[in-house]
Amino acid sequence: MLSSMARKKQKIALPPQESFVPPYPEPILPNQSTGFLQKYRLFILGFLILALIGLFVTNKGLLLAAIVNGKPVFRWDLNRVLVSRFGQQTLENMISEELIADAAKKAGVAVSQAEIDAKEKELVDSLGGNVKIEDLLKYQGMTKNDFDDQIRLQLTVQKVLGKDIVISENDIDNFIATSSAMLRATDPAGLKEEARQAILDKKIGEKLQPWFLELKQKANILKFL
Repeated sequence: MLSSMARKKQKIALPPQESFVPPYPEPILPNQSTGFLQKYRLFILGFLILALIGLFVTNKGLLLAAIVNGKPVFRWDLNRVLVSRFGQQTLENMISEELIADAAKKAGVAVSQAEIDAKEKELVDSLGGNVKIEDLLKYQGMTKNDFDDQIRLQLTVQKVLGKDIVISENDIDNFIATSSAMLRATDPAGLKEEARQAILDKKIGEKLQPWFLELKQKANILKFL
């Protein structure tokens, strides 16, 4: 009987079990990956080329200064020549302007546009009635903004150095008596004002160099040119 049961057990077949296989993404074939990256690079390269062409067409001055008989004069060559010839003096002027601006700020001195316009009118009037400011700018080779900056700098120095200068009536009378040939005004009030300004300019000129040398000595200036 036991052997009969064993034979029955041997006849029972277990159902097959399906093995679990985790899902994996399909592998990217080498040719597909290379083709995709190549197309991407070409797109970026084409975009950059178009952007550079557009920049060159709309802003030629960023790259070129001139074209002479078909030969380009590049802006960096122009900048190199300008720096070698005029760079040091231009840098010194810019440093001077910064030092004066800092000194004016510490002294609480400011120059208004109305003061600049009045000084410019005074200068033009002193040259004669037929001279216009456009003629003066053309003669000086300056733009209106450059001219304004020069006048602002001059008035700033006058205000900083002139605020402690005292000019007496006796000083004015002596100047008129000894230097009347230098004065253009004819009325007494005009003569006194012109004499006062001449005395002020002279005293400021005497103070200018030692004052500016002191500014440079106290300043922290690093040059890389």
